[in-house]
Amino acid sequence: MSLVFDWSALRALTDGPGTGGVLRREAADFRVEEVPAYALSGEGEYVFVQLEKTGHTTAHVVRELCAQLGVRDRDVGVAGLKDRHAVTTQWLSLPARAEARLPSLSLEGVRILNVTRHGNKLAMGHLRGNRFVVRVREAQGQAAQAAGILDVLTARGVPNYFGPQRFGLGGLNAEEGLRVVRGESRVKDPRVRRFLTTALQSTVFNGFVSLRLQGGLFAGLLEGDMAKKHDTGGVFMVQDPQAESARAERGEVSATGTLFGRKVKPLTGAAGELEQQALAALGLTPAMFSSRKGDRRLTRIFLEDASVHPEEDGYTVAFTLPKGSFATSVLRELMKTSVDAAADLDAPSSDAVDGSPEGSDE
Repeated sequence: MSLVFDWSALRALTDGPGTGGVLRREAADFRVEEVPAYALSGEGEYVFVQLEKTGHTTAHVVRELCAQLGVRDRDVGVAGLKDRHAVTTQWLSLPARAEARLPSLSLEGVRILNVTRHGNKLAMGHLRGNRFVVRVREAQGQAAQAAGILDVLTARGVPNYFGPQRFGLGGLNAEEGLRVVRGESRVKDPRVRRFLTTALQSTVFNGFVSLRLQGGLFAGLLEGDMAKKHDTGGVFMVQDPQAESARAERGEVSATGTLFGRKVKPLTGAAGELEQQALAALGLTPAMFSSRKGDRRLTRIFLEDASVHPEEDGYTVAFTLPKGSFATSVLRELMKTSVDAAADLDAPSSDAVDGSPEGSDE
């Protein structure tokens, strides 16, 4: 298996042709709205600001806020990182003293939608998910095809692959991540080294998901799997795969994959054998990830409120995803193209695994 990100190396769930088409002809073709994890109280020591931005990363907007409002970077709270190649809406929290200066905020492509108060600072990952509205152009007459594929994804779930934004321009971050874990990298910045290592973690995870799809195990479970309940988030070891697979087929539980690190144990049994296969394909071992804490990630996620609307030159698709998942995993199934694979997109977003961005595509 190559360390360079390539959609064609990852098994799709749906068979048959896709719609084709192109994305991001203009910023408004890709809209993302953050779905908060909780309702804001309207009172408290923190000012919560809902921003709509175009042409800016979240990090750039935060820097401008700090400069114009006179606050420190560490005092600004965000739930996820949204990139600049879209129209994105998200909440930020600020110290109360910044509220009086908000009317003077001036940044082209950024506008304030709402201002309210809450008692706690917003933290990374404190969101339920993201709502996507995406225009697919140069796909004339393909709306019905897209709707059929979307129906399958809604019923069966979506492979929870890390998308290309996780792997940098050209999909090369995991290659440098391998040099980091081998002690061969010249990168000195600790934050960059962590991010490169997470790209390597993500490559192993993607390989594990692809192997499950190849083996007809997308909705099934193996002995030794660590499965997660979709309603409560509870995680348990699968000892009777036949019994638990019935629950998985109903969409109640799904397998998780390992984001390797010192705080998470590898899978065991038949699931562990499959996981070892994903590692061995890249010449890796769990011990190589000792610099990371590690985590578990669902191999399957479910869409909410999904729909397709025909357009003169293609179609618009809308859906909501849970935090940490990538819209490109859905769009790849619909279009059957290398969605965003070569695009100069920013690092992914939404929530954090082991202290680093996991992603929700924007």
